[in-house]
Amino acid sequence: MNIAIGADHAGFELKEKIKEVLTLEGWTIIDHGAYNTESVDYPDHAHPVARDIENGEAVLGIVICGSGNGIAMSVNKHQGIRAALCWTPELASLARQHNDANVLALPARFIEPSTALACVAAFIEASFEGGRHQKRVDKISY
Repeated sequence: MNIAIGADHAGFELKEKIKEVLTLEGWTIIDHGAYNTESVDYPDHAHPVARDIENGEAVLGIVICGSGNGIAMSVNKHQGIRAALCWTPELASLARQHNDANVLALPARFIEPSTALACVAAFIEASFEGGRHQKRVDKISY
């Protein structure tokens, strides 16, 4: 299964660490950049991640920028994308369990790499609980 990933210049180094770990775990990574630390615009790397999920090329996405906010806002413009900005593994797990999040947004300038990797693991391992949460998720799109 594929995971799409995209980051701006602030998230480049964290993206590379995450890719390395996920590849070792057997995931196929679709990397939408950035490919170095030169300044770039986060939407240019966010929208391809969202499109991969929309068209079934990837089952999940990970997006990273300095604060995590701008890149999360960008992917959340797409129908069917539910990105959650997380900085603890508990938030990442709950985003999947309660909100059926399919994109994890990380704040590269505000999170330690070990915590970010724990967030990624929690996000991937969790699954949507449905039930009482389904009606809320259904109300996100209108």
